Amino acid sequence: MTNSSEEDLAPTAPARQLLLVEDDEAFARTLARSLERRGYQVLRADSLARVQELLALHRPGYAVVDLKLRGEATGLACVRALHAARADMLIVVLTGYASIATAVEAIKLGACQYLAKPSNTDDIEAAFARTTGDADVGLSPRASSIKTLEWEHIHEVLAETGFNISEAARRLGLHRRTLARKLEKRRV
Repeated sequence: MTNSSEEDLAPTAPARQLLLVEDDEAFARTLARSLERRGYQVLRADSLARVQELLALHRPGYAVVDLKLRGEATGLACVRALHAARADMLIVVLTGYASIATAVEAIKLGACQYLAKPSNTDDIEAAFARTTGDADVGLSPRASSIKTLEWEHIHEVLAETGFNISEAARRLGLHRRTLARKLEKRRV
């Protein structure tokens, strides 16, 4: 019987290891296959708890995180955990429910890019390559609507409260059910 050295117990970090955080099984399977064909070793998680389990064993250099996960934790909580585990990890947030507030929060928490679905593997790899900002990006000529501003404010308050619906409703001066209905109309 041999003694395990500290190196044996250290998390593994292959050069192209990627953690995919997605709770839609079919989409996760398809995206994982596509990424594996491009040379990534893909680890899959569908919750914050599973992300933390994998981070105890592995040190991926890349992550693709879905913003909307079933259960209590959101993709933003996963981004925070991933960035805390490895500050140099390239994290791309994918979402079908894009908003300025969640994009800003994702970047603040450590994501390098934020992509709206549908995005393909080419978009994700391009996002990993774009880790710096572009001062020449064009500005939209369209002004924000009142509904968009309200939605962004709701998400800002949700992020401030750690996505606690009751506390966010209190801070917004809304009944909890009213806030829940607004969130159901346009999912996070």
